[in-house]
This record gives sequence, C-alpha cells and structure tokens, in this order.
Amino acid sequence: MARSNHKRFDHVVAVMFENRSFDNLLGHLYEPGEVPSFEGVIGKDLSNPIPSYAPGAERGVVPLHVATSMDAPNPDAGEEHPHTNTQLFGIVAPESNRFVSYEAMQVPFNAPDDPARVPTMDGFVLDYVNTFRSEMGRLPEYDEYAQIMSCYTPEQVPVISTIARGFATFDHWFCEVPSQTFTNRSFYHAGSASGLVVNAAQPHQADALPAMDSFPKHNDAETIFERLEAAGLSWRVYVDPDMPFSITGLIHTPRLHERFATHFSTLDDFFEDAEHGKLPTYSFIEPNLLHAHNDYHPAFNVLFPGLSADPPSSILGGEELLARIYSAIRASSTPDGSNYANTLFMVSFDEHDGNYDHVPPPSAPPPDPAAPPGEMGFRFDRSGIRIPTLAVSAYIDPMTVVTEEYRNTSVIRTLRERFSLGPPLTGRDAVAADIAPILTRDAPRPQEDWPEVTARPVPPLPGTMVQMDKPLPPLGKYLLGVAIALDTMNTGHVPAIDPMTATGQQAHDYVLERQARIWPGLVRR
Repeated sequence: MARSNHKRFDHVVAVMFENRSFDNLLGHLYEPGEVPSFEGVIGKDLSNPIPSYAPGAERGVVPLHVATSMDAPNPDAGEEHPHTNTQLFGIVAPESNRFVSYEAMQVPFNAPDDPARVPTMDGFVLDYVNTFRSEMGRLPEYDEYAQIMSCYTPEQVPVISTIARGFATFDHWFCEVPSQTFTNRSFYHAGSASGLVVNAAQPHQADALPAMDSFPKHNDAETIFERLEAAGLSWRVYVDPDMPFSITGLIHTPRLHERFATHFSTLDDFFEDAEHGKLPTYSFIEPNLLHAHNDYHPAFNVLFPGLSADPPSSILGGEELLARIYSAIRASSTPDGSNYANTLFMVSFDEHDGNYDHVPPPSAPPPDPAAPPGEMGFRFDRSGIRIPTLAVSAYIDPMTVVTEEYRNTSVIRTLRERFSLGPPLTGRDAVAADIAPILTRDAPRPQEDWPEVTARPVPPLPGTMVQMDKPLPPLGKYLLGVAIALDTMNTGHVPAIDPMTATGQQAHDYVLERQARIWPGLVRR
C-alpha cells in the first residue's frame, strides 16, 4: 500500500451505534450480481431450527425474513457471553443454563468443548426462546420468537442504506468479543478489556445484583486516546445531550478520568466544530443509550412493565441521528480546517445483540497471549459476530464493497498508521487490517456528488423511564450503581445514596449534580 493513502485524511470521525448484526441491518443492501461480491442474504436459504419445546415447533425452522416492525426484536435478546455462545454453536451447557439469566449460568457457559470448533450459527432461535422464557416467565409463541430472524430492507432503513451504497460497506467486519457492549466498546479504543467479558460481573449470591464497578475499577488497558495525546494530537468524545455521562469515559475510567472535564462534550459542540472546521484529529460520537435512545438498539422496556424507555423505534431515531452527522460532515467546507475532503467518517456498531447473522466469526489472537483466562474462562481467542460498518470519504467510490476481513480494532490500526502512534496496543490491533487502502480515488469527490439522505419521521416518546416517587427498576439500579462507582473513584468518598432504595427523583437529582462536577462539558446549555 502506498503511504499516500494515509494522506487522504487528516481527521477521523467515528460514531458507534448499538446492537445490530450485519444481516439484520444490511443483509438486503445489494441484489445478487449488482456488485462483484457481497455476502448478503438475498437468494440464500437461511434459517434456524426451533427447539422442540417451543410453541410452533412443528414448523421445524424459522426462515430469515423481512421485519414487519421497526422495533424488532421486542423484547430484547440476550447479548452476554453465554447467550452468544448458544447463538453461535446451538449449545446449552450445562442443562441448568437453559431458562436462567446469565447471572445464574454456570461453567462452561454454553461454550463448546473444542475451542477450535467452527460456529454453526444455528442457535439464535434457541437462545431467544430460552431468554424470553427466563425473563417473561412463559415460552414465546412463534411470531414472538421468529423476530430474531428478521432483517430490514433498504427501504426501511434509507439513511444507512443510502450512505452504504454511496461509499464503502465492509461485509466481513467483526466485533471483537462474542459478548455485549462494554467489552466490545473497550476493544474499539484499547484492543483489550482487561479480561472483562460482560458489563457487570456475576454476583456471588443468586439474589444479588451483578457487580456494577467492573469496568470503572478494573479496566486499565492503554487507549488510543493516550497515544494521540502523547503525539500532540487532539481528540474528543461527543455525547448526545440527553446522556448524563459518557459510556466511553465510564469504560476507561482508570485511564481517562482526568480528562473528563476537558475532552468530553456534547453533540451540539460536534456540529459547531464541524461547521467551523475545528474537529480534532479523532472524534468519537456516542448516541443516547438511555431514555428515548437513538442508537438503533432493540427495545428493552418490555422487561420492566409499566415503564416507558423506548421511542416508537430506536432504529428511526438512529437513522435521524446518522443523517445529521453525515450531513454535517458533507457540508463542512473550511479550507484551512477539518472539511469533507480531509475527514474519514466511520459508521460502527458495538455488537450484534443476539440478532441473526449467517457468517461464522473467525478466530482471533488474544490481546496478550501470556495473560490468564478472563471472566467466564474466556481466552479472547474468538471474534464476535459480524456487524454493520461503513466508511465515508471523498476518496471512496460509490458502491464499494470491502470483502476482506476487518474488525473493530481496525480503527486503532488506522489511527496508529496514519499518525505514527507507535507499536500495536495489543495483539488484536496488531493483526487488524488498515482502512486506508480502500481510499483509492486520486481526486476527492465533490460534495454535490455525495448522496442526499432523508430520515423517516421519528414519533415522540410518550411517558418517562422512571416514576419519580418509586424505587428504580433493575436497569435504573444498575446505571445508578455504575454512576456511584465512578463518583467514588473520582472523589474518594461513597455518596449517601443506595441504588437499591433510591427513588427516581433522588437518582435524577444525584446524577445531574454529579454531571456538573465530573462532566462539566456534558451539562446541557
């Protein structure tokens, strides 16, 4: 590769959405023969077997099909490591893991006996049935569990599909860990999660909440943010204005807590910086992951009856946010600053969230081969599932499909190569492919050659997530517990609030007060 490819961008912007597989969101992007090669779903006979104990089991399989709701799957699927193992291999081991939450699951956490076994990709319906049963107290009907095999057409998701067809789509881009959000987001910027596999550690007692401080206390992996800073280059995390804290900051607290007041601000600042050509070398954007979330994440309010946390569709909310970010980059024209021609824009997802994908993930080298096994005995030697990823650049031709293997640590590799940031952070980004070679045009495409995008209307969210005079629901207790752990690390004292007994009003007041002290850049103007 000619080094000149790296000179085709001076700024990198990445937005990371939540919890969609490639088949689920982009599997219908191209018809067979429309491009030289595309690993999609059209024309393939794809299905998953139905477990014998599920209603409708006489049908045999659930075929892949087009989603009939913009809020599928609802309720949300299982995404933790044991759930992903079942989805990949069709295994429940031991049998006692079948109808329980991940917190109660036991060794070997549904993993195969042979670590080299190739995933069969036939356990998605099985795991969704089991997860539904453990959370809802009953087995789902066919139409309920069939949701996990649904996927969207370009007409249903016009923003991400238009951008994908207008620039580059990676059809073999994998997340790094067969598990959930925090570990995969940590790998995106550190190539490691310090041995942590799930968001919250399993409790020691069956009736206890999971340990909420795993990442804020124990994830000490070096980040690409620090490498940028050591090289005298700028970076910033831009957070949706409705988020009271940064998930990136929380995940990397041991490394980044001293930068919370200086390098974290709101999306309002991103749009202003893009307009005036003042984007840093690296920008990372976080959607709203909480109430009225606009992150493409499937619904989760069904798990907490009587509470409303989901918009009519977070897919529509994600589409609207993506359209605004893309349009801001396309419109940026400051000749002596960041602009459309010198900015590489990456559209990313953290993990698949239990949604079906038909391509088996490959093996992967551990971040540190000498390290002991991590949580649940996982050695970080397998990739997570394929996820939607796009690259947008004036140096990329329309309808580009990148068929080579890429992974979330490819962003680290690309930043290291472009800005001479030193050796690999870990063994994972050492093998990740560099994105720069796909920027093949000799001259940049003018702004008017970039496709226009129009998001579908996003209906407003009725109601609120918490009842102010009532104790918090389980999700609220977890998030408040994480906030308290973070606060304790930064201030040295434990605040006088208990997530197990706090009311919605107490949690609301505490989080806003804490935000002003620890995250001043996130305070709404």
